[in-house]
Amino acid sequence: MSVSPAEPASTSASGPVSLCAREPRVAAERLVAEMVPPPRFDSVRFATYVPDPNRPSQAEAVAVLGDFAAGLGEAGARTGAGAGRRRWFGRKPRATAAGPRGVYLDGGYGVGKTHLLASLWHATPAPPEEKAFGTFVELTNLVGALGFQQTVKTLGGHRLLCIDEFELDDPGDTVLVSSLLSRLVEAGVALAATSNTLPGRLGEGRFAAVDFMREIQGLSARFRPLRIDGEDYRHRGLPEAPAPLTTEQVTRAARAAGAGAKAGAEAAGAAAGAVSLDDFSALLAHLATVHPSRYGALTEGLRLACFTDVVPVPDQSTALRLVVLADRLYDREIPVLASGAPFDRLFSEEMLNGGYRKKYFRAISRLTALARDAKRPLAE
Repeated sequence: MSVSPAEPASTSASGPVSLCAREPRVAAERLVAEMVPPPRFDSVRFATYVPDPNRPSQAEAVAVLGDFAAGLGEAGARTGAGAGRRRWFGRKPRATAAGPRGVYLDGGYGVGKTHLLASLWHATPAPPEEKAFGTFVELTNLVGALGFQQTVKTLGGHRLLCIDEFELDDPGDTVLVSSLLSRLVEAGVALAATSNTLPGRLGEGRFAAVDFMREIQGLSARFRPLRIDGEDYRHRGLPEAPAPLTTEQVTRAARAAGAGAKAGAEAAGAAAGAVSLDDFSALLAHLATVHPSRYGALTEGLRLACFTDVVPVPDQSTALRLVVLADRLYDREIPVLASGAPFDRLFSEEMLNGGYRKKYFRAISRLTALARDAKRPLAE
């Protein structure tokens, strides 16, 4: 990642860094290399997923995905990766050649869909360069960086493509991804995806164009839906979201955390993890100048993110950018300390009742979990 020359590489003695001072540049090659499960899901496996005995769909999903991964391995070992992939879905009795070309995990927030998707990636017996994992946004960003044909060529040699947070937001992306997945299926790539919406209902509440719905139906036919029921594990048995701190408390905590990290790192002879401190409104404005594909690089090296004077987001475009930032912070397990409005007040009632509501509720869930992570060390 390259950043503004004025920005320190890590927390300095003078205080925390500002994300608003960072201007990340990410090479296309890095986008491809980083299509792996994020740090939060490095160590997850099917064995570490604990199904709720009262929710049989959870155990069923583990079994189906385990069989899916094993089948990919059998196919590759039997006739070589390419031809084997083309025939895996035709193995009897599980599927026919005309059947679905992938599995689709549908469920509420925090039921462990990403855990299972990452476990599938880890369980598939193929080297990392033959399987890819990314969010829907990251996939569309990859096409933007490489071009459609090069993306097909790059991913077409893979045994598996895992797509997290598969939520279509506009007709253009729908046509793009539908075409891409069609080409990848033709190349023998197995597909797996997660979403909070059943594939046959993607786009509901957003667009009603005939062409859009036709594309949705085409995508739906490529997946076998697996419903996963359950409560949001991020908040299961936990108290309500912690109340925001004052701006003075957040500022003081950010400076203390930065100084502590620097001192500890110097004593250990290691680099200090950065602590960021930003005015929330200024950060929202800065996000508009950074492509969402770079939000991961924007947060690189952080161990704590601090926001002051949080306010409800003013419009839909700003809200969607914040959703992406929340996802990247969550993926990287970066705690968030904030003052101002609580995170469950970030989005207006109109937004929470609109077509993007699933994204907004996911962001609230994830930011609330990160707020708990940040408050816990302060209480110890």
